[in-house]
Amino acid sequence: MHLGTACDGRLVTFTADLAVSGAATAAMNGPAAGGGPVGGSAGGGRGSACRGQQSTVATGPARLGPVRTITGHAGQQTLAALRPFGVDTMFTLNGGHVWPFYEAARDQGVRIVDTRHEQTATFAAEAYAKLTRSPGLAVLTAGPGITNGVSAMTTAWFNGSPVVVLGGRAPQGRWGAGSLQELDHVPIVASVTKHAATVTDASKAGLVVHEAAALAMTPHRGPVFLDFPLDVFGPAEGELPDGVNLTSEAPDPAAVQAVGALIAGAERPAFIVGSDVYWAGAWDALAAAAGALRVPCYFNGLGRGCLSADHELAFLRTRGLLKQEADLVVVIGAPLDFRLGFGRFGTARVAHLVDSASQQAGHVEVTTAAGDLAAILTALSDRGGDRVDHEPWIARLRDAEAAAAERDRALCESDAHPIRPARIYGELNQRLERDAVVICDGGDFASYAGKLVEVHQPGCWLDTGPYGCLGNGPGYAIAARAARPSSQIVALLGDGAAGFSLMDADTLVRHDLPVVMIVGNNGIWGLEKHPMQAIYGWDVACDLQPGCRYDEVVRALGGAGETVIEPEEIGPALDRAFSAGVPYLVNVLTDPADVYPRSSNLA
Repeated sequence: MHLGTACDGRLVTFTADLAVSGAATAAMNGPAAGGGPVGGSAGGGRGSACRGQQSTVATGPARLGPVRTITGHAGQQTLAALRPFGVDTMFTLNGGHVWPFYEAARDQGVRIVDTRHEQTATFAAEAYAKLTRSPGLAVLTAGPGITNGVSAMTTAWFNGSPVVVLGGRAPQGRWGAGSLQELDHVPIVASVTKHAATVTDASKAGLVVHEAAALAMTPHRGPVFLDFPLDVFGPAEGELPDGVNLTSEAPDPAAVQAVGALIAGAERPAFIVGSDVYWAGAWDALAAAAGALRVPCYFNGLGRGCLSADHELAFLRTRGLLKQEADLVVVIGAPLDFRLGFGRFGTARVAHLVDSASQQAGHVEVTTAAGDLAAILTALSDRGGDRVDHEPWIARLRDAEAAAAERDRALCESDAHPIRPARIYGELNQRLERDAVVICDGGDFASYAGKLVEVHQPGCWLDTGPYGCLGNGPGYAIAARAARPSSQIVALLGDGAAGFSLMDADTLVRHDLPVVMIVGNNGIWGLEKHPMQAIYGWDVACDLQPGCRYDEVVRALGGAGETVIEPEEIGPALDRAFSAGVPYLVNVLTDPADVYPRSSNLA
């Protein structure tokens, strides 16, 4: 399938080289029934209308590779299509519109994890995708089930996470008559998915789902959405591609050469490594390139852990120096958004390595190479010729990093009362194992984690991403324990964030998923209160309940926990949490006057 649309004045293209029949697309674009729309017109985020411009959907020639025949309703065909992609867990909240998917999951050995809110189920599917580098699966019932999941779908869209969201839908044959939860979901989710459509032909369900999952996994990755009318679940038989064949764009050698020349000529270069390096499985290629070219590395999102924090070329605390002293910054697998100064680093030249041409920045002129990131990094590391000596620059950064670490150490050991948030991380860092999965869900409290927590292995850091949607923590924790049964799982929650989805501690309890949750409880919306005070001299709607007992919420739901008010109590409380064997919340009362030293321009 080829999806293209003009957005912001430039052409964005997605190509999936898939062995599927043109009939699959026909199934997604089936005619409306019952005299009203059934969402048969497929939509897609980057392939849909943007800012009033017309969307287009074009289908390439029908090409059907080796197939197998699946006998069973559309739900059975759907699960059979997803299993070869590595899908083994479904996240959901029960609703009658999607029972056939549950039947298929039982029959085909797919684990079902049910949550207390569809947003949590969809966040869990996204986290499972992140942790397994395979499609995450969320199954949401019709109407409010799907609209409840939209924020989490949007988070997956911004994060480039391959999530397959399957929705229930009112029956096609009665469309327009006012069935329960009758809603055309497709236009609602089209702008935040790579593809959104309604399946109207049961015999083509497997092909449609295969194509959608492959599209989700094709760089640049992202979520896809399919909904299924109730009356599409009758007895059926269909063909399914026998196997999965995913491709990525081949990079332009001339573009890679241009980036290589910039690195060779720079005196003070740096790599900023983003999530798409992780998605590409390119951490070994990254280590080889950084080592061969002698380039210091900083990290963003899932890029954290692609080079261990204790690697000689890994840096955490000195990224501010790039704007002041670097002469070249190469951003790899991350958008040039507000987190990275919109692609401007003082006077430094900027190069951008992206996994698809669609990710090329349109707001700033930079040297760009697009395509398979592992191939690009390998080509850079194999590039011969002379280059400028970078060792003095590495030594300069290493000295600055050591000085910054010493300053952080003083904060992490602070005995101040009320507790400073950094002290929590000082205690936590002493207890984290190298394969621990650290989850961030919050504003200032989670920002301290980004500043102070060191990550040593790929796929061990899960933050909210650039969309900044709170409430992801419990869903991410559910998925993390399901995917990593033997690793430490730590969810770091601001007290504001805890209010979004802490009820899903019940899900952790019911499914026997022990995790450690730490709430930094300062009784305020800190990310809003302090800036409002600085700008206006006053604040409003920024105060929460002081000393709220979030630990008692978890205890009431069958877990355990405690409240900590003294700095010396933090370490022993964490020890009890890690050894508890149940969902455990450590509720740490922190200083509301503590202001995170934020420097990013968010807009």
